[in-house]
Amino acid sequence: MNEARRKLVVGNWKMHGTHAANEALLEALKSAGPLPCDAAVCVPFPYLAQAAERLARSAIEWGAQDCSAHSQGAYTGEVSVGMLADFGCRYVIVGHSERRALHGESDQLVADKARAALASGVTPIVCVGETLAEREADDTEAVVKRQLSAVIHTLAHCTGEMIVAYEPVWAIGTGRTASPEQAQAVHALLRAQLRAATPQADRMRLLYGGSVKPDNAASLFAQPDIDGGLIGGASLKAADFLSICRASA
Repeated sequence: MNEARRKLVVGNWKMHGTHAANEALLEALKSAGPLPCDAAVCVPFPYLAQAAERLARSAIEWGAQDCSAHSQGAYTGEVSVGMLADFGCRYVIVGHSERRALHGESDQLVADKARAALASGVTPIVCVGETLAEREADDTEAVVKRQLSAVIHTLAHCTGEMIVAYEPVWAIGTGRTASPEQAQAVHALLRAQLRAATPQADRMRLLYGGSVKPDNAASLFAQPDIDGGLIGGASLKAADFLSICRASA
């Protein structure tokens, strides 16, 4: 483990939540006391204000799950990063596999969203990952390198300012998890690619996402190039999310 990289655990609520349920969850997170890692939750757009208000003056930061690549204009239904920043948003997830698969987001669109985020002072969490078919075809390396290359090319000298999350698509919401060794192998590959692009590569945080739970988090986070997690279902239960945060120690 690189002691210079403090672990980061980010909850991705996906399309879950109600005002009342969120109140209980956010209060439990806020009152948990000091954590051994940085922590954040990325919530649906309607609940950004609730998260901002409830997590104010707490150690838990917050973010959004997507953004537009455009700063403003006739883009009905879109949300710009400037709007997110107006709330004090710290992070935004871009390129999640569900966005790529369900909304047809290209590598270049993901890169443009990452650039828009940085331009507004919000840290993008850029997701990369292969499908089961791609892994079985031994294409994992080619896929994740292609996805990351588009972002590196677009961000150029700002590459070191993003966070990268490796999420094997076959492990998201399936209960299947990459073994620590499988996850580390891809993280090491991504770190090497980043080293060729930016002198900040060894300070960048690379997260793992894909059915992370309290019982497997510690073994994943112990890997030398895994600097935390992007947590889906387990982030909807305060006890599970906090257990994963504590596993970072």
